[in-house]
Amino acid sequence: MDRQSGFALIPALFLIVVLGVLAVVAIRVGTGQQQTVTMSLLQARALSAAQAGIEWGAYKALGGSCAVTSTCTCVASTTLTLTEAALKGFSVIVTCAAVSFPTGAAIPNKSYVLNSAATLGLYGQPGYVRRVVSGTYTDAN
Repeated sequence: MDRQSGFALIPALFLIVVLGVLAVVAIRVGTGQQQTVTMSLLQARALSAAQAGIEWGAYKALGGSCAVTSTCTCVASTTLTLTEAALKGFSVIVTCAAVSFPTGAAIPNKSYVLNSAATLGLYGQPGYVRRVVSGTYTDAN
């Protein structure tokens, strides 16, 4: 009688374990790349939200009644909650500081320093992003 010794069992188990480990590594790498792409997209959206805050602050400081009455004002601090399109869900805090400077004219001009911080999510949680943008504008002609 021929005895079967199970010689092929050990290499077969080794091959199964190695293929299983390779599959787990491939899944982890794929997931990591997907998270990297998602965070890059969220960071770009946060930058756009912060820039929108700067533009809003500049409009409030220099636009509207400023062009008509020559009395420009800026809001010290305002929180905007964006609700449209790709910026939905971002919270933007816009701060403005005005500094007068003489130009020899009857009415001194002002320089406006605007800061805008856009955030999405909670700090320490996956998917949290924050971007800060600054800008300086003047009402001088």
